Amino acid sequence: MTDIFLGFLNRSLAAGILILAVVLVRLVFKKAPRWLLCALWALAAVRLVCPVSIESVLSLILNPPLAAAFTPSPAQSANPLQIWTFVAACVWLAGIAALLLYAAVSALRLRLRVRTAVRLEGKVYQSEFVSSPFILGVIRPRIYLPFGLEAGAQEMVLAHERAHLRRGDQLWKPLGYLILTAYWFNPVCWLAYILFCRDIEAACDEKVVRELGEGCKAAYSRALLACSVPRKLITACPLAFGETGVKS
Repeated sequence: MTDIFLGFLNRSLAAGILILAVVLVRLVFKKAPRWLLCALWALAAVRLVCPVSIESVLSLILNPPLAAAFTPSPAQSANPLQIWTFVAACVWLAGIAALLLYAAVSALRLRLRVRTAVRLEGKVYQSEFVSSPFILGVIRPRIYLPFGLEAGAQEMVLAHERAHLRRGDQLWKPLGYLILTAYWFNPVCWLAYILFCRDIEAACDEKVVRELGEGCKAAYSRALLACSVPRKLITACPLAFGETGVKS
């Protein structure tokens, strides 16, 4: 278990450099297409998932000489560094379990809230307990809308949510969260996940404007702003999509 933990720790350090580079690119090229930034985040994700690690001080597997540091001396029953590494590995596993449990509970709470939703058309449902549009589900995603949306606003909102589905974002966001659960100890990975979620929303907006034409920008913006209300449960659920950064 300690070897596995150290492998993840080593990869997080190597990927952290790439993540910071993507953050820098994001700051310098603010006008860059968001789909391109999403592709860069995908590269960071591949680096985190890739089992081949770059040599570092923290890698026991790729740095065999350090293995001697974890070998207890004849006068010791166990090396202190070995003990602390085992404790850290246990805390790491506990953190993973906590994040997975959080995702399951938040998704369950959201599903219970929309259990009385009625079908509007296809995969689109309406619920009296929904204050803002969102998508819930990975294998069979559904779009949930509040009652009372004006026809024009509803058309724009549905264009946004359907763009998410065409892009496959209902798969990418949970995958990003799953990677985050393995690297929860690295604050740079939290930053990457937050920015990634914002960029997939912006990429979706770009796709809608590109498909509907530049003339739709004002109406589209007004429609999303009209739905911009507090919705902590939706935005906090890793398996749901509620718009982030709508005002910007």
